[in-house]
Amino acid sequence: MTSTFTRMDESTAEEWAHIGAESFKNQGRVADRILMLLESLGEIVDGFATDQLTHCLQTATRAERDGADDEVVLASLCHDIGKAISVPNHPAIAAEILKPYVRPEVYDMIRVHQDFQGRHYYAHFGMDANAREKHRAELDAATFALAERFADLWDQTAFDPEYDTLPLEHFEPLVRRVFATARM
Repeated sequence: MTSTFTRMDESTAEEWAHIGAESFKNQGRVADRILMLLESLGEIVDGFATDQLTHCLQTATRAERDGADDEVVLASLCHDIGKAISVPNHPAIAAEILKPYVRPEVYDMIRVHQDFQGRHYYAHFGMDANAREKHRAELDAATFALAERFADLWDQTAFDPEYDTLPLEHFEPLVRRVFATARM
């Protein structure tokens, strides 16, 4: 069955049941698209010592080796995925992609990560190196601490071409498992 409506206000419950079933059946394509976007980051260097795929892999490797849970490791892997589309608003893009698949504090960790990482470089652009502090009132203490841990221990240290970085294939089962079902 294919829907026949050309306007949503003329649709039927039967058509939406079919659309919902087809969307659920095709949920696996989400992981395929995430892996594709991650691979595309291999083309983006923008002056760093590593390409952005290596940076994301290295961030996830560091998080995993530091004992982070699966959702945090996955978010660490995908934190800069928005750069495949737009660098200035990449944290918002990545956070919204992750939102239906991770718990709220992990979503917030990614949403604010640029301001938290800014402690290590914002001053070079004449920006407030303590920009993370503007998020203290909106985030609970545990989420703020998680965002600090992410930015200070894993993200800002992940530009080392000599680091023993795990390959994307290592993380693929995690990507497929987490992106298989949205929490909605």
